[in-house]
Amino acid sequence: MTLTKADLVNRLYESDILTKADAVEAVETVLEIIKQTLEDGDNVLISGFGKFTVKNKRARRGRNPHTGEDLMLAPRRVVTFKPSGVLRNKINNP
Repeated sequence: MTLTKADLVNRLYESDILTKADAVEAVETVLEIIKQTLEDGDNVLISGFGKFTVKNKRARRGRNPHTGEDLMLAPRRVVTFKPSGVLRNKINNP
């Protein structure tokens, strides 16, 4: 099962800590901060969860799978995630 933004909002709301509107605002704000930080090229480290890192990929040679034609793929930036040791242990030792 996939955890969606709506699921996060509902879990916050069901915990009776926040109203539904406040839960939506909290989730949206946190995600916006993470997105903006990554767009700026900075890393996001969430203690006990993991680290999101922006990496630069070089231009590389690729191939169109339909035609078999060679082409050059443009350089790009990608986001990678490395789980913390705590999260890794929880996943591997439930």
